[in-house]
Amino acid sequence: MARFIVRRGLLALLTLFSVSVLTFLMFFGVPTSPAELQCGRDCRPAQVANIEKQLGLDRPIWEQYGEYMKGIVAGRTIGSGDTAIECDAPCLGWSFRSSEAVTDIVGRALPITLSIVLGGAVLWALLGVSLGFLSALRRGTWVDKAAIGFSLTGASLQIYFVGLLLQVLFVYTLKWLPSPTYTSPFESLGDWFVGMILPWTTLAFLNSAIYARLTRAQMIETLSEDFVRTARAKGLPSRQVYRRHALRAGITPIVTIFGLDLGVSLGGAVITEYVFGMPGLGFVSAEAARQLNLPVVMATVLLAAFFIVLMNVVVDWLYAYIDPRVRLG
Repeated sequence: MARFIVRRGLLALLTLFSVSVLTFLMFFGVPTSPAELQCGRDCRPAQVANIEKQLGLDRPIWEQYGEYMKGIVAGRTIGSGDTAIECDAPCLGWSFRSSEAVTDIVGRALPITLSIVLGGAVLWALLGVSLGFLSALRRGTWVDKAAIGFSLTGASLQIYFVGLLLQVLFVYTLKWLPSPTYTSPFESLGDWFVGMILPWTTLAFLNSAIYARLTRAQMIETLSEDFVRTARAKGLPSRQVYRRHALRAGITPIVTIFGLDLGVSLGGAVITEYVFGMPGLGFVSAEAARQLNLPVVMATVLLAAFFIVLMNVVVDWLYAYIDPRVRLG
């Protein structure tokens, strides 16, 4: 087991390194200089050359990459002379649009995204798996038909429609909830919870519908396997057969999908954040792209890649725990 974990961890580090190189080349290895994008269309060549010298963009690309990665680990100095800026680790660059460290921008946005996604993920996983499991056990009954109807409804709707509808209903019509806002849980746990209810509910309703359908199909297939019939023939209680044997085997593909969905969402739930007016990573990255704020865009891309790779590693480890045969792969 330890060897399996180490092997997957090393592969994840190699993947992150490759992603960082490709991302850096994508932004700083293109023919159009980032200094031109920062300066604007009316920028003269002398101005572009001056900006490139200040930012170190006139150096070879591998030196720029090494300096960028060094900043993440140990910090770095951006620019030179009187305009030099000290950027403490982890330094993700400097935004000249807002005149602040990219780390500060990401630091404000990340807790919002984490609050939205992690809370919503817990709800959609519990609701979707439970509903799909119950639907498979009650196949052909009204419970199964209601679950299928719920899945079809959730899969056919969009976040911006459901999110706005819930706000109109619960905030402006019934006045049961305040407008969704982010409050740090360290400041007020109650305000944080109340402010996250509608984003969580929206994500849970839409994503759980997909998980319910996947879980139902997987459980129906698993319940027809030989090992389930053998467990029943031995006289094991139905609850033990379903929970210990069938559910553990049937949930394995769901773990993969959940890990990928969670990793992508942690990289930025753009539509959800826009609908509820919460400036998380998705909101910040979209605004940065619109403003051509390259340091912020690059930082959010790297962070999104980190979350996706991290969740893939976690999924591999969970696979090894759920199904020991995976360790042999």
